[in-house]
Amino acid sequence: MGSSKSDLRSTIYPEPVDHFDQLPDPVLLLVFNKIGDVKTLGRCCGVCKRFHSLVPQVDNVVVRVDCVISDDDSSSSSTSSGGSSDKSRHPISSLFRFVFLGLVKPFQSLSHLISISSRRCTASSSSLVDDDFEQNSVTHHSPTQVLKNFDEIKMLRIELPSGELGIDDGALLKWRADFGSTLDDCVILGAASVIQPVSSVSSTNLVEEQCGNGSNCNSSGDGSGATDNGSIPESFYTNGGLKLRVVWTISSLIAASARHYLLQPIIAEHRKLENLVLTDVDGQGVLCMNREQLEELRVKPLSASSASKRTMVPALNMRLWYAPHLELPDGTVLKGATLVAIRPSEQPKKEVVGTDGNWVAAAFEEPYGAAARMLIKRRTYCLEMNSF
Repeated sequence: MGSSKSDLRSTIYPEPVDHFDQLPDPVLLLVFNKIGDVKTLGRCCGVCKRFHSLVPQVDNVVVRVDCVISDDDSSSSSTSSGGSSDKSRHPISSLFRFVFLGLVKPFQSLSHLISISSRRCTASSSSLVDDDFEQNSVTHHSPTQVLKNFDEIKMLRIELPSGELGIDDGALLKWRADFGSTLDDCVILGAASVIQPVSSVSSTNLVEEQCGNGSNCNSSGDGSGATDNGSIPESFYTNGGLKLRVVWTISSLIAASARHYLLQPIIAEHRKLENLVLTDVDGQGVLCMNREQLEELRVKPLSASSASKRTMVPALNMRLWYAPHLELPDGTVLKGATLVAIRPSEQPKKEVVGTDGNWVAAAFEEPYGAAARMLIKRRTYCLEMNSF
């Protein structure tokens, strides 16, 4: 009698089924790879032993940095104890500290990241990503620590909370750099101001606001009243336009080389890595490394500038294009649009449009890819820069 009641109860109230347990491991790995985010994967580790054993096999990982902590305190103390060290630094280091102090944030501190957790993770989760925090607490972690137990990473994307370069409100500055053991190429797109496509009335008001207060729209150094014939106007050299572009270029190269320098431990530890992207939420700068470039860095150590914690930038050949006024197909207007394509001097010249397509325009998403395609049709100016 008791047995029949038990059978009846099991028929009416069957045992719950965990459908994830019925999925094979390769399917679960596909799900985890779609998740990507390292914090979410860390929490998945605490669900069960099976998840805990599978997450380290994920090959597509995204690390989102919540905050970058400044090293100013430690640097100031070292300065007070050894002030003579500043005298021995390379002149470029001094240039960086004084000229670009307001432009480049203390990016060297990327090695100290803040990981945030609103809930305390389980002990099994903490063994993977060291994410065992009390509620609302924060702890510092480097990317190397966060990724140390991932064994199969092939695709890695790291996102900073913001770009390193401070620019004027309304201005545009974007860069993309490809590195092996040193810089392979870099493309920089900038504009003194950007006018978004809006209704005719709003557009008129925006232009009046930018040119208001009795000032001349051309006084920013991005053009003149003369007809645009594809050449850089004389005013570009006299009212700070050229100087501003030089600052943009050097700042972008410093930011790119600093990012590259800090990726060394990750690249050395994760031998299966095939694609690495270090970008920021603002979309200001993107550093990319493919399989061949990653292997080159492992075989040929980079040349580092220990004083400024960045990779040395080799001697460069640069091509520059400029337009005082550039209207894009979607209606966006760039004032003082500038495009700079950079390659090391020791490398053979690479045409803008080659067998692999337009590598300069391919550096940016639309509508800025269109801006690059339009700019390279204009007159080209060649420049050189020494290693620093």
